Amino acid sequence: MSLTAVLKRIGIAICCFAPFAVACTAAAQSGPYKVEARWKIGGEGGWDYITADPGAHLLYIDHGPRVDIVDTQTGKAIAAITDLKGTHGVALDDEGKYGYISDGRANAVVVFDRRTFKTVATIPAGTNPDGIAFEPVTKTVWAFNGRSSNVTVIDTKSLKVVATIALPGKPEFPVADGKGIVFDNIESKNSIARLDAKTLKLTATWPLTDCESPSGLAIDREHRRLFSVCDGKKMAVTDADSGKTLANPTIGDGPDAAGFDPTHQLAFSSNGDGTLTVVNTASDKFEVVQNLATERGARTMTVDTATGRIYLVTAEFGPRPAATPENPRPRPAVVPDSFTVLVVGRQ
Repeated sequence: MSLTAVLKRIGIAICCFAPFAVACTAAAQSGPYKVEARWKIGGEGGWDYITADPGAHLLYIDHGPRVDIVDTQTGKAIAAITDLKGTHGVALDDEGKYGYISDGRANAVVVFDRRTFKTVATIPAGTNPDGIAFEPVTKTVWAFNGRSSNVTVIDTKSLKVVATIALPGKPEFPVADGKGIVFDNIESKNSIARLDAKTLKLTATWPLTDCESPSGLAIDREHRRLFSVCDGKKMAVTDADSGKTLANPTIGDGPDAAGFDPTHQLAFSSNGDGTLTVVNTASDKFEVVQNLATERGARTMTVDTATGRIYLVTAEFGPRPAATPENPRPRPAVVPDSFTVLVVGRQ
């Protein structure tokens, strides 16, 4: 086996060794994707999920107590939704009218007008709403509450809560299948919850094989497959009808988000170790076709289905503080004004 083939198989880990740096970089870039641009957004504090609005050419980026709105045609921030407390995710309706922000520290879902970016309503949710999704059949928004282990269901016509459904553990990221079913990773139970949007009931909990602490979740609606990214450098591929685990391809370390491109039949994992793992889903082998070098901390992402681009966010970091009994795993401080969007496109 050639050196290049070896390097491609093991990804960028060998980049740590200077003699192999050039070959490793070439191997990481030899797949279908490359980093095309870096857009510096600036600001302070941490961040969470990103949501693409392909039709409007916008990105919604949850950035601490605000949501930054970036024009994907110019790479510039054009607006921000402010006066929030601690944002996690954004869900968009299918009419281009409203967006819904999970404001975790406020225990609320904030509704905004997608034309003016003005807040129009604040709806009480459970404790620390995190992952959030729009369900198109019932026209509802599902906010998954990380600390109360339940989901708040909101009717988008009345902007009222219509149900609160208990979950079997701590929820993470959700997806809707477009046919009235919502799926959500249950991080604390290494499983996926299946919820019926019409009956507003939990209908199944499926264990995930070889998957610890699942976080990001993506779906291939046409072929009925779910992609959970897990600790331990694993992705769990699940049949969305039977709940059976189909495969566990190896991904990068420290993932937080998953994505899917239906045009090219590829699943993605954005990893905190500074890689984007690309998995071919066109066959039942689910082979990794690339571990693209991105940047340290770029562990949340979104796929723009109109352009095929992937957007990730990260920043520069200062030194990690010393561990304490109260905070045994402290995070390094974010360098002010270093917050950046990475643009990944096909070669």
